[in-house]
Amino acid sequence: MPKAIWNNQVIAEAPSSDIHRVEGNIYFPLSAVKREFLQASETHTHCVWKGEASYYNVVVDGKANKDAAWYYPEPTAMAARIKNHVAFWRGIKVED
Repeated sequence: MPKAIWNNQVIAEAPSSDIHRVEGNIYFPLSAVKREFLQASETHTHCVWKGEASYYNVVVDGKANKDAAWYYPEPTAMAARIKNHVAFWRGIKVED
């Protein structure tokens, strides 16, 4: 079962059938993410084919990993399958 781990804590875990793989990233359904570890960030970026991304800081045991998770609140039609999904990077280990 794929999972995202940071600072010795599982941040997200979901069956393979519930995740989406896009451009080498694993997008976990929001329902599989432990929201208590996410803190809204002011960061936004734009992808031509997916739309505007918003970010979360991941915070575990008082340690913050800035903008280490991202999602597309309103993805384009081409990327609609990743709506309500979150991906991770910046040192967050994603095990398949």
